[in-house]
Amino acid sequence: MNVLETLTAATGYLEKHGVDSARLNAEHLLAHVLGKKRLDLYLAFDRPLSDAERAPLRDLIRARGTGRPLQHLLGTTEFFGRSFLCDDRALIPRPETEQLIELVLAQGPFQTALDVGTGSGVIAITLALERPDSRILATEISPDALELARENALRLAPVTPPDFQETDLLPTEASPFDRIVANLPYIATGDLPPLAREVHHDPASALDGGPDGLALIERLIRTAPPQLNPGGRLILEIGHDQSPRVKELLQTHNYRDISVHNDYQANERFVMAIYG
Repeated sequence: MNVLETLTAATGYLEKHGVDSARLNAEHLLAHVLGKKRLDLYLAFDRPLSDAERAPLRDLIRARGTGRPLQHLLGTTEFFGRSFLCDDRALIPRPETEQLIELVLAQGPFQTALDVGTGSGVIAITLALERPDSRILATEISPDALELARENALRLAPVTPPDFQETDLLPTEASPFDRIVANLPYIATGDLPPLAREVHHDPASALDGGPDGLALIERLIRTAPPQLNPGGRLILEIGHDQSPRVKELLQTHNYRDISVHNDYQANERFVMAIYG
């Protein structure tokens, strides 16, 4: 079988097993097996594939058909123009979080920033690379996720890596920050079971936000003020229907200049506020 015939067969198998964007998934997996870029396949449709090349592809296609995320099978994911290691130790970064980075950068320069619940480290590492003169600290309660974040920092930001600390939300000892950024779990516990099967390969602790989805967000809002410099901003990524409640929590805890920002799907996805 050549490249085109193999892609056609793999696409049919994935479609039969309920995988969205089946052709795109098949292309990514074949390119991964061949060590090529996906677009290179379009110049090699007639290239014959050996059994040695097709065997690992078959294994990957079968795994994708069971619902294992494409990013886990590839071992990497793209975020803000960079390739991050990605596996089941931490949440797969979502495109919306790239917009969170854009929102942080749009607020002007900062000397210090804290990424709360860093997961695979994409926010902290991206900020460290985009603002190399700033000091970035990242916290994470999961030692497995923190290990992945450190691997990503070594891979992408060996010169200016963030400082990582294993702790629950806020650092135990640190000077106040100009920015506190967080993409914390915000899915209500009762909403987890019907989510797509791919999502269930993420750690439950990276998804479960408690009964109303806001347990960790509320705790961060309540405890963050001592960690903010005067005029410092708290910038949160939240669920699409949570902005009214989050604004209420911020007002209750004496934050001001509260603003809500949409994602590209026009969902109210981000909330920003200043304390005091």
